[in-house]
Amino acid sequence: MRPHLICGILAPLAAILITSFPVCAAESAAATNSAPVTNQTPAPAAPLPRTDANGNPLRRAPTGHVSNYDEAKAGTYTLPDPLVLQNGRPVRDAETWFKERRPEILRLYETRIYGRVPERAPKATFKVVEMDPKAMDGLAVRKLVQIHFGDKPDGPNVQLHVYLPAKANGPVPVLLHIVFFGNPPVPGATPDAAPPGPGRRPAFREAGPIADILAHGYGYATFRYTEVQPDSSNTFRSGVIEPALGPGRSKPAADEWGAISAWAWGASRVLDYFETDPAVDARRVALIGHSRLGKTVLWAGAQDPRFALVFSSCAGEMGSALARRDYGETIDDMAANFPWQFAGNFQKYSGHWNDLPVDAHMLIALNAPRPVFITGGTQDQWADPRGEFLAEVAAGPVYRLLGKKDLGTSDGPPLDTPLISGDLGFLYHTGGHTTAPGDWKAFLDFAGKYLKPKPGNSLNPNETP
Repeated sequence: MRPHLICGILAPLAAILITSFPVCAAESAAATNSAPVTNQTPAPAAPLPRTDANGNPLRRAPTGHVSNYDEAKAGTYTLPDPLVLQNGRPVRDAETWFKERRPEILRLYETRIYGRVPERAPKATFKVVEMDPKAMDGLAVRKLVQIHFGDKPDGPNVQLHVYLPAKANGPVPVLLHIVFFGNPPVPGATPDAAPPGPGRRPAFREAGPIADILAHGYGYATFRYTEVQPDSSNTFRSGVIEPALGPGRSKPAADEWGAISAWAWGASRVLDYFETDPAVDARRVALIGHSRLGKTVLWAGAQDPRFALVFSSCAGEMGSALARRDYGETIDDMAANFPWQFAGNFQKYSGHWNDLPVDAHMLIALNAPRPVFITGGTQDQWADPRGEFLAEVAAGPVYRLLGKKDLGTSDGPPLDTPLISGDLGFLYHTGGHTTAPGDWKAFLDFAGKYLKPKPGNSLNPNETP
């Protein structure tokens, strides 16, 4: 099997904002290494406006590349084929995928993109420090779990907030949400009533619809990503990375973890805790993240097959969107603006996009055969929602090889119309860089196919068709 060619007539940016995706230039997934699409000769230029006429961010990277939002200039490229081994041999069965090709792709992401977790990573210990059996007016059992990393008393601590249905008859599936600005409502408050912190977005914009999640029979849990590892240029001086540095080192080796790998590793440690909690069905934990945390959950799911499914919201460049497309944020922008989030080796691909040995469709495919749900927004062209959709299309052959269903189409869907009939899901919502209420509704519909125990509905990630 090979990913489809996705071709058609180019359409202007306005079409993206008004209806559905424009159709792009030829986009295939056969293996090659063509010339980079970015200009490597920076030249003096007049200062850029902050946005274009449609309100999209305009940035000039150190390579000289300027943000593009014109599909006619998105470039032509050829994607690495996820079903061709590095020695050129095609992958024709599930056994070859799991034993040979998947480890190859995983290793490339570990050493070239996000960075591998060193053996010196600190150990995690767990302690339930609070419990309220009548939270949210009796709807939930609320737990506050402290996850401590390392042997030092002042080492990193994660505060894991867990809400479980109060009337559950046994272990329940859980939606684990990595969050930016804090955790769900104060005890007794309803989700939408949680007050915002100073300078922060209102909590209801980030927290999931907890009452609805509980009504589905699921638990809901959150932890703040920066409690695992700070998100800043001097991040390596603290967090879980600092105690894992080798003797005399001030930063990880070039192939070792950046912050995204640290956050993903932290999510797996939360799953370790869930495996000790008899109230949680640890085989049915869905992982959720938005933006850079959308990248994080895709990478966490790729590494840890214990996660049952992944919801990646607006993850964009170096997450769910194809990196070879010259549209919105680019590798050049990521390498310049967020170097600490990646392995040191990632810097080699700034200005050399087609030298990248992987692309977003392969990150998605590493989660196969487990389901993945991805969203993008009309007012979030910086994250290249069309590139997100195309990445899922190009991951489809791996899902089909493993006996699963792909998106079912290579044509961009109508706005606000979920594609959730297969094991890959997608929603292009009207709006910006956010996890919208409609996204949550579509995800709960999508997740219900997998999180509700049914006869013969196995989520063993190591099963092959």
